[in-house]
Amino acid sequence: MNIFLPGVPKELVELRLSSADGNELSSGKINSPESSAALAVNTFGWFIERPELLPLIPGIPDEEWPARSVQVEYCARFPWSGGKHPWLDACIETSNYLIGVESKRLEPFRDKKTVSFSAAYNRPVWGSGMEPYEWLRDVLAADPETFEHLDAAQLVKHAFGLVTDARRKRKTPALIYIFAEPEVLKARKISQSAKERHRLEIASFAEAVKGATVKFHAVSYREWFATWPSLPDAVSEHRDTVLQNFQP
Repeated sequence: MNIFLPGVPKELVELRLSSADGNELSSGKINSPESSAALAVNTFGWFIERPELLPLIPGIPDEEWPARSVQVEYCARFPWSGGKHPWLDACIETSNYLIGVESKRLEPFRDKKTVSFSAAYNRPVWGSGMEPYEWLRDVLAADPETFEHLDAAQLVKHAFGLVTDARRKRKTPALIYIFAEPEVLKARKISQSAKERHRLEIASFAEAVKGATVKFHAVSYREWFATWPSLPDAVSEHRDTVLQNFQP
């Protein structure tokens, strides 16, 4: 399989990948058949040059569409210069919304989740309305095993970055968690119970941050794809190509 699907602007995506923290290009990780980055940059990268064609993201008001811009590998910077800042798999801007996308493929069923919040995350800089995320930050710091499949700490950090970036841009921040539900991992079948536990953890996270400034929504790739146009046009052809190549 080629790394980039037809219609994905290779040079633009490679430039974004080379500037991101993930080291996907130089390490060769993106060439892996299990690459999560490959799924995300191909799905969203196709819309970089045609953002107006991006189908509506669940949880975002209809009147915000069409999107004005789509980027991949987006850094949502904290309100300080030093240290590490969160990198989102994609970022979508509409007239009033800044939408950060965190995409997962095999990670919920493969990696042991770790929690690491430096003292900087306790600074009183996130603004009113972020108390639910701050509360969850403290819960995770006290009990890192609160979530087994969901990387909740990463999502909290993304929310802190998004609220800061959205404040600069004077837009409403939203965090979208889009996930695959693959059948196998390293030739082993992923159990239905593991997928159900992952969904329960997503629901628990969503309930915990309900009402926060950063709106949180989650959807599987296949659920989102099911809302795409069914006509035989370029958008539906792109969806079918992603399904064929990545089976999310």
